[in-house]
Amino acid sequence: MRPRAVAAPVAAVPVAAVPLAAAASAAAPGATPPAARAPHRRRRRPWYRPKLRWFVLYLPMLVIALIAAAGLWAWHTVNGLYRVDVGDALSAQGGEAVNYLVVGSDSREGGDPDTEDGSTTVSGRRSDTIIVLRTDGDRSTMMSIPRDLWATNPATGKSGRINATYNAGPANLVKAVTSNLGIPIHRYVEVDFVSFAGMVDAMGGVTIDFPHAVSDRNSGLLIPTEGPHVLDGKTALAYVRSRHYTEIIDGVARQEPTADLGRQQRQQGFIRTVLDGVGSTRNPVTLLRVAGAASKGVRVDRDLGLGDLVSLARHLAGATPETVVLPTTPARKGGAAVLLLKEPDAGPVLAGFGANR
Repeated sequence: MRPRAVAAPVAAVPVAAVPLAAAASAAAPGATPPAARAPHRRRRRPWYRPKLRWFVLYLPMLVIALIAAAGLWAWHTVNGLYRVDVGDALSAQGGEAVNYLVVGSDSREGGDPDTEDGSTTVSGRRSDTIIVLRTDGDRSTMMSIPRDLWATNPATGKSGRINATYNAGPANLVKAVTSNLGIPIHRYVEVDFVSFAGMVDAMGGVTIDFPHAVSDRNSGLLIPTEGPHVLDGKTALAYVRSRHYTEIIDGVARQEPTADLGRQQRQQGFIRTVLDGVGSTRNPVTLLRVAGAASKGVRVDRDLGLGDLVSLARHLAGATPETVVLPTTPARKGGAAVLLLKEPDAGPVLAGFGANR
């Protein structure tokens, strides 16, 4: 076997350190000195990557926290609502359908419910708007009850305008609706007009398209020009309160002849517009402001809970309620203009709200 050759050790030759300047001077004339190599640097990660990673990791936790906070806020809001004792006036719910009696109350000074325009100075609350809202499955229906509807007062046994029954308390109003119309009422919701104005302002106003300039000195409504106008809370309140709605057509003032019926239609149309606006709002801050403003002037029956409000909100957010008109006929009682239930036309309408007459 051939042996492997092993290289002999070579003695190290000392090399003197030569300065760079000296080396350059020793180079050939005109020669370019070699460029010095830049030290190697580690590539830095983009500044946003750690923050993006933090955002991705903690976003689900943030969402859960917000949901929990919203649930806590909703629970606190519902439990902080003013409660109304309506006693045994409410009917037991026998199925999926629920009838809400929604009352718009007015605590301003002035307004006898037995006067046509509420111009006399009488303090206290009065029911200015009475609406029955029925939810049944995925369908919701809304019907206004004219405040001038002639009805028997359960508290006194005497006849008068139905909104006068509120003077004896919300329970008496519920009983009046049930006894005179046959409609079972399962839930009671009352909204003060002050909170109504706050809700409109929290939404940033509500747009209404006016075909003509309008005014009403009694309610304070003044729309100087035709076309769309954004109403703030104060103007919206004057709009839904108006019972002497006067349009300026070709320079001539013409008061609406339908009085309370026209007012009902405007109120229903306005409510639909508000519901559409709230339902289309995706800004959670705006929704919280609207809910906060609403909660300041809302009174509900003692048994209405968070689940009821969530169910109601789901129905209203899903679709704008269908509106129906209660058939009535004008009449005069004791010299006052009132409305009488129109039979038999009213029968099918009331049956749609579960009336048993």
